[in-house]
Amino acid sequence: MPTQVLAIANQKGGVGKTTTAISLAACLAVQGRRMLLVDLDAQGNATSGLGLEKTEGGSVYQALLGEGGLQERIKPTAFANLSVLPSEFDLCGIEVELARTDDYLNRLRVALQPVRDSGQFDLILFDCAPALGILTLNAFAAADWLIVPLQCEYYALEGVAMISRVLNQVRETGINPKLDLLGVLMTMYDGRTKLAQNVVAEVRQHFAAKVFDTVIPRTTRLAEAPSFGKPITVYDPYSAGAAAYEVFAGEVSQRLGW
Repeated sequence: MPTQVLAIANQKGGVGKTTTAISLAACLAVQGRRMLLVDLDAQGNATSGLGLEKTEGGSVYQALLGEGGLQERIKPTAFANLSVLPSEFDLCGIEVELARTDDYLNRLRVALQPVRDSGQFDLILFDCAPALGILTLNAFAAADWLIVPLQCEYYALEGVAMISRVLNQVRETGINPKLDLLGVLMTMYDGRTKLAQNVVAEVRQHFAAKVFDTVIPRTTRLAEAPSFGKPITVYDPYSAGAAAYEVFAGEVSQRLGW
Protein backbone atom coordinates (compact mmCIF):
# COMPACT_ATOMS: atom_id res chain seq x y z
CA MET A 1 0.00 0.00 0.00
CA PRO A 2 1.43 3.44 -0.92
CA THR A 3 2.48 5.88 1.78
CA GLN A 4 -0.37 8.10 2.96
CA VAL A 5 0.02 11.63 4.31
CA LEU A 6 -2.16 13.08 7.05
CA ALA A 7 -2.15 16.67 8.37
CA ILE A 8 -3.32 17.47 11.89
CA ALA A 9 -4.34 21.10 11.99
CA ASN A 10 -6.37 23.76 13.74
CA GLN A 11 -5.55 27.46 13.53
CA LYS A 12 -6.53 27.77 17.20
CA GLY A 13 -3.82 26.92 19.72
CA GLY A 14 -4.26 24.84 22.86
CA VAL A 15 -6.67 22.29 21.37
CA GLY A 16 -4.49 19.20 21.83
CA LYS A 17 -3.14 19.20 18.30
CA THR A 18 0.46 18.23 19.12
CA THR A 19 -0.63 15.79 21.82
CA THR A 20 -2.85 14.15 19.21
CA ALA A 21 -0.05 14.03 16.63
CA ILE A 22 2.41 12.44 19.08
CA SER A 23 -0.10 10.02 20.58
CA LEU A 24 -1.54 8.90 17.25
CA ALA A 25 1.93 8.36 15.79
CA ALA A 26 3.00 6.37 18.85
CA CYS A 27 -0.15 4.21 18.92
CA LEU A 28 0.08 3.35 15.21
CA ALA A 29 3.80 2.60 15.61
CA VAL A 30 2.97 0.09 18.35
CA GLN A 31 0.54 -1.53 15.91
CA GLY A 32 3.48 -2.05 13.54
CA ARG A 33 2.90 0.89 11.22
CA ARG A 34 6.08 2.66 10.07
CA MET A 35 5.47 6.26 11.12
CA LEU A 36 7.09 9.59 10.28
CA LEU A 37 6.02 12.63 12.30
CA VAL A 38 6.93 15.93 10.62
CA ASP A 39 7.05 18.86 13.06
CA LEU A 40 5.95 21.97 11.14
CA ASP A 41 5.58 24.18 14.21
CA ALA A 42 8.48 26.48 15.10
CA GLN A 43 7.71 25.88 18.78
CA GLY A 44 8.92 22.32 18.24
CA ASN A 45 6.65 20.72 20.81
CA ALA A 46 6.25 17.51 18.81
CA THR A 47 10.04 17.28 18.57
CA SER A 48 10.70 17.74 22.30
CA GLY A 49 7.60 15.70 23.17
CA LEU A 50 9.32 12.66 21.66
CA GLY A 51 12.62 13.33 23.41
CA LEU A 52 14.50 14.98 20.53
CA GLU A 53 16.38 18.27 20.44
CA LYS A 54 15.69 21.06 17.99
CA THR A 55 18.88 21.41 15.91
CA GLU A 56 19.81 24.15 13.48
CA GLY A 57 19.39 22.97 9.90
CA GLY A 58 17.51 19.87 10.97
CA SER A 59 13.98 20.88 9.94
CA VAL A 60 12.12 21.17 6.63
CA TYR A 61 13.35 24.78 6.29
CA GLN A 62 16.29 24.36 3.89
CA ALA A 63 14.59 21.63 1.84
CA LEU A 64 11.59 23.89 1.21
CA LEU A 65 13.97 26.45 -0.26
CA GLY A 66 15.53 23.82 -2.54
CA GLU A 67 18.67 23.35 -0.43
CA GLY A 68 19.05 19.63 0.25
CA GLY A 69 16.44 16.96 0.80
CA LEU A 70 14.22 15.82 3.64
CA GLN A 71 15.44 12.22 3.79
CA GLU A 72 18.76 13.04 5.49
CA ARG A 73 17.00 15.13 8.13
CA ILE A 74 14.77 12.31 9.40
CA LYS A 75 15.71 11.20 12.92
CA PRO A 76 14.89 7.94 14.71
CA THR A 77 13.24 8.13 18.14
CA ALA A 78 13.53 5.88 21.17
CA PHE A 79 10.28 4.24 20.08
CA ALA A 80 10.11 1.42 17.52
CA ASN A 81 8.67 2.25 14.07
CA LEU A 82 8.53 5.98 14.88
CA SER A 83 10.77 8.58 13.22
CA VAL A 84 10.65 12.38 13.36
CA LEU A 85 11.53 15.21 11.03
CA PRO A 86 12.27 17.79 13.75
CA SER A 87 11.46 21.46 14.02
CA GLU A 88 13.84 24.33 14.63
CA PHE A 89 13.47 27.95 15.69
CA ASP A 90 14.29 29.20 12.16
CA LEU A 91 10.89 27.92 10.99
CA CYS A 92 9.57 31.22 12.37
CA GLY A 93 10.91 32.90 9.25
CA ILE A 94 9.94 30.34 6.62
CA GLU A 95 6.70 32.12 5.73
CA VAL A 96 8.55 35.21 4.49
CA GLU A 97 11.12 33.13 2.60
CA LEU A 98 8.49 30.93 0.92
CA ALA A 99 6.44 33.93 -0.19
CA ARG A 100 9.39 34.99 -2.38
CA THR A 101 9.64 31.65 -4.19
CA ASP A 102 7.88 30.27 -7.24
CA ASP A 103 5.01 27.83 -6.69
CA TYR A 104 5.35 28.48 -2.96
CA LEU A 105 2.30 26.43 -1.92
CA ASN A 106 3.69 23.21 -3.40
CA ARG A 107 7.20 23.34 -1.94
CA LEU A 108 6.51 20.77 0.79
CA ARG A 109 4.72 18.40 -1.56
CA VAL A 110 7.67 18.41 -3.96
CA ALA A 111 10.26 18.02 -1.18
CA LEU A 112 8.27 15.19 0.41
CA GLN A 113 7.80 13.17 -2.79
CA PRO A 114 11.11 11.26 -2.57
CA VAL A 115 10.23 10.22 0.99
CA ARG A 116 6.82 9.00 -0.16
CA ASP A 117 8.31 7.19 -3.14
CA SER A 118 10.87 5.42 -0.95
CA GLY A 119 8.14 3.34 0.68
CA GLN A 120 10.00 3.71 3.98
CA PHE A 121 6.85 4.76 5.86
CA ASP A 122 3.21 3.68 5.95
CA LEU A 123 1.99 7.07 7.17
CA ILE A 124 3.49 10.55 7.31
CA LEU A 125 1.90 12.86 9.91
CA PHE A 126 2.18 16.65 9.80
CA ASP A 127 1.90 18.50 13.10
CA CYS A 128 0.94 21.95 11.81
CA ALA A 129 1.43 25.28 13.55
CA PRO A 130 -1.68 26.89 15.10
CA ALA A 131 -2.12 29.25 12.14
CA LEU A 132 -3.41 29.05 8.58
CA GLY A 133 -0.22 30.48 7.10
CA ILE A 134 1.86 29.46 4.10
CA LEU A 135 3.48 26.48 5.85
CA THR A 136 0.13 25.03 6.93
CA LEU A 137 -1.21 25.54 3.40
CA ASN A 138 1.87 23.66 2.15
CA ALA A 139 0.88 20.81 4.46
CA PHE A 140 -2.65 20.85 3.02
CA ALA A 141 -1.22 20.79 -0.50
CA ALA A 142 0.94 17.76 0.33
CA ALA A 143 -1.57 15.74 2.39
CA ASP A 144 -4.16 13.15 1.45
CA TRP A 145 -6.13 13.59 4.67
CA LEU A 146 -6.86 16.15 7.37
CA ILE A 147 -7.72 15.61 11.03
CA VAL A 148 -9.03 18.59 13.02
CA PRO A 149 -8.76 18.35 16.83
CA LEU A 150 -11.42 20.44 18.57
CA GLN A 151 -11.41 21.42 22.21
CA CYS A 152 -14.74 20.92 23.94
CA GLU A 153 -15.40 24.61 24.50
CA TYR A 154 -17.74 27.34 23.34
CA TYR A 155 -15.69 28.63 20.38
CA ALA A 156 -14.87 25.20 18.96
CA LEU A 157 -17.15 25.46 15.93
CA GLU A 158 -15.60 28.75 14.82
CA GLY A 159 -12.25 26.99 14.41
CA VAL A 160 -13.59 24.08 12.41
CA ALA A 161 -15.65 26.39 10.21
CA MET A 162 -12.48 28.26 9.21
CA ILE A 163 -10.61 25.01 8.51
CA SER A 164 -13.54 23.77 6.42
CA ARG A 165 -13.48 26.93 4.28
CA VAL A 166 -9.74 26.63 3.68
CA LEU A 167 -10.09 22.92 2.91
CA ASN A 168 -12.70 23.70 0.27
CA GLN A 169 -10.53 26.47 -1.21
CA VAL A 170 -7.51 24.13 -1.43
CA ARG A 171 -9.62 21.62 -3.34
CA GLU A 172 -11.54 24.03 -5.56
CA THR A 173 -8.52 26.09 -6.65
CA GLY A 174 -6.73 22.92 -7.76
CA ILE A 175 -3.93 23.16 -5.20
CA ASN A 176 -4.89 19.70 -3.91
CA PRO A 177 -8.23 18.40 -5.26
CA LYS A 178 -7.85 15.05 -3.46
CA LEU A 179 -7.48 16.45 0.08
CA ASP A 180 -10.26 15.13 2.28
CA LEU A 181 -11.32 15.49 5.90
CA LEU A 182 -10.60 12.19 7.65
CA GLY A 183 -12.39 13.39 10.74
CA VAL A 184 -12.91 15.78 13.64
CA LEU A 185 -11.56 14.74 17.04
CA MET A 186 -13.08 16.14 20.22
CA THR A 187 -10.37 16.79 22.84
CA MET A 188 -10.08 17.98 26.45
CA TYR A 189 -13.50 16.60 27.28
CA ASP A 190 -14.76 16.99 30.84
CA GLY A 191 -17.93 14.93 31.15
CA ARG A 192 -18.84 16.67 34.41
CA THR A 193 -19.72 19.89 32.60
CA LYS A 194 -22.87 20.53 30.63
CA LEU A 195 -20.90 22.78 28.26
CA ALA A 196 -18.62 19.95 27.10
CA GLN A 197 -21.59 17.68 26.51
CA ASN A 198 -23.42 20.38 24.54
CA VAL A 199 -20.36 21.18 22.38
CA VAL A 200 -19.85 17.52 21.46
CA ALA A 201 -23.54 17.17 20.60
CA GLU A 202 -23.45 20.31 18.44
CA VAL A 203 -20.31 19.26 16.57
CA ARG A 204 -21.81 15.82 15.91
CA GLN A 205 -24.94 17.49 14.59
CA HIS A 206 -22.92 19.63 12.18
CA PHE A 207 -20.41 17.03 10.96
CA ALA A 208 -22.24 13.76 11.57
CA ALA A 209 -20.10 10.73 10.64
CA LYS A 210 -16.99 12.87 10.18
CA VAL A 211 -16.70 13.18 13.98
CA PHE A 212 -14.69 10.35 15.52
CA ASP A 213 -16.54 8.27 18.08
CA THR A 214 -13.57 8.57 20.44
CA VAL A 215 -13.53 11.59 22.73
CA ILE A 216 -10.21 12.49 24.38
CA PRO A 217 -10.59 13.33 28.09
CA ARG A 218 -8.97 16.27 29.85
CA THR A 219 -6.35 14.66 32.12
CA THR A 220 -3.27 15.81 34.00
CA ARG A 221 -1.24 12.83 32.74
CA LEU A 222 -1.76 13.85 29.11
CA ALA A 223 -0.50 17.34 29.92
CA GLU A 224 2.55 15.97 31.78
CA ALA A 225 3.77 13.44 29.22
CA PRO A 226 5.49 15.86 26.75
CA SER A 227 7.73 17.29 29.47
CA PHE A 228 9.19 13.79 29.90
CA GLY A 229 9.76 13.37 26.14
CA LYS A 230 7.37 10.45 25.96
CA PRO A 231 3.96 9.80 24.36
CA ILE A 232 1.18 9.12 26.85
CA THR A 233 1.14 5.44 25.82
CA VAL A 234 4.66 5.11 27.24
CA TYR A 235 4.53 7.67 30.03
CA ASP A 236 1.35 6.22 31.57
CA PRO A 237 0.09 3.33 29.40
CA TYR A 238 -2.81 2.48 31.73
CA SER A 239 -4.21 6.02 31.96
CA ALA A 240 -7.54 7.15 30.55
CA GLY A 241 -5.72 9.35 28.02
CA ALA A 242 -3.62 6.45 26.71
CA ALA A 243 -6.69 4.24 26.40
CA ALA A 244 -8.59 6.95 24.51
CA TYR A 245 -5.78 7.50 22.00
CA GLU A 246 -5.41 3.76 21.44
CA VAL A 247 -9.11 3.54 20.54
CA PHE A 248 -8.77 6.65 18.37
CA ALA A 249 -5.82 5.09 16.53
CA GLY A 250 -8.04 2.11 15.77
CA GLU A 251 -10.64 4.43 14.25
CA VAL A 252 -8.00 6.17 12.15
CA SER A 253 -6.69 2.82 10.89
CA GLN A 254 -10.19 1.82 9.87
CA ARG A 255 -10.82 5.08 8.01
CA LEU A 256 -7.47 4.76 6.23
CA GLY A 257 -8.49 1.32 5.03
CA TRP A 258 -5.88 -0.63 6.99
